[in-house]
Amino acid sequence: MIYKDTAFIYSPLFQTYKFNNDHPFNQLRVELTYDLLRKMDAITDNDIAPPRMATVDELALVHDRKYIKAVELAGHGKLTSEEGLNYGIGTEDTPIFKDMHEASSLLVGGTLTAVDLVMEGKVTHAANFGGGLHHGFRGKASGFCIYNDSSVAIRYMQEKYNARVLYIDTDAHHGDGVQWTFYDDPNVCTLSIHETGRYLFPGTGNITERGAGKGYGYSFNIPLDAFTEDESWLHAYKTSLEEVAAFFKPDVILTQNGADAHFYDPLTHLASTMRIYHEIPKLAHEIAHKYCNGRWIAVGGGGYDIWRVVPRAWSLIWLEMNNIHVPQNLPEEWIKHWQAQAPVTLPTQWQDPKEIVKPIPRKAEIEEKNALTVEKALHSIRPSKD
Repeated sequence: MIYKDTAFIYSPLFQTYKFNNDHPFNQLRVELTYDLLRKMDAITDNDIAPPRMATVDELALVHDRKYIKAVELAGHGKLTSEEGLNYGIGTEDTPIFKDMHEASSLLVGGTLTAVDLVMEGKVTHAANFGGGLHHGFRGKASGFCIYNDSSVAIRYMQEKYNARVLYIDTDAHHGDGVQWTFYDDPNVCTLSIHETGRYLFPGTGNITERGAGKGYGYSFNIPLDAFTEDESWLHAYKTSLEEVAAFFKPDVILTQNGADAHFYDPLTHLASTMRIYHEIPKLAHEIAHKYCNGRWIAVGGGGYDIWRVVPRAWSLIWLEMNNIHVPQNLPEEWIKHWQAQAPVTLPTQWQDPKEIVKPIPRKAEIEEKNALTVEKALHSIRPSKD
């Protein structure tokens, strides 16, 4: 296969990672994104790289082998409920489903496929929107995430390519699984911009979580107040990413692109619009070329308004990776094709109408509080004023 400068990791089998019909985590959003890009002629067969299955040895770079075995048994109906709960599977958040080990391994393998293409110089950028499951722990599933593809991919990049990795997480939920995996590692820097854990799962991600041992000072968290709007969100993102990247000088960046900070998202309390999703990939792209010779791997993540938000947000990453102009309107063919299935009216334009976010009474207070959070989070890497 001959790729351009970018690769899009995709398989219809990403849909097999499915808990049940009523669960908020729905991988149909990957199909919606793929189809949106197809219908605007922004992606071709030569851009598509099929994912491979991650091996047990690759999963074990991060996950305990007993846990991996438990997931495999659960997916084949051979694990008791009590055993499952010890591993965080069979819960309301992470129900057991058929062949869950295989479905989860494919998502991890998709991110590893992206890693190899980028790190071997076959492409400069790669996207696997089936990945981004950042809550998975060494021996426990959490928050819709069974295996943590980002953590496995980062460890894989360290061992195979001796790379210093900057992990950037813009999901509204704190990237806890990745942070704790590398909390004592000075060769992995994690930056998470998320809604404060006072109101939202997983309840972590305070600015005081700075790392441990040799890794102290390499974990950065920007917990934003509920109802944060575009301007304040973008100030936090741009300021923190520019300064953290300059401090760490990575060999490669891995961005987790949860699209749940949007006002429409049913699980979170932030008040951003599509404006932030136009800006997120622009700065990531800039940082990748400034410090990493362009090496940029993008994965998906959260995002529970799968019709109006996620396809646009994730498509914008691909368009930025390929320097494709973003038109004003979405393709009519895409809208007509999916509207019959959608429970909401699909958007017709890439930007949101200005009136979707009603005035927030505490706007000035929220902005001031967020700005102070950014100052505190970055204090240690700023030049001393003494």
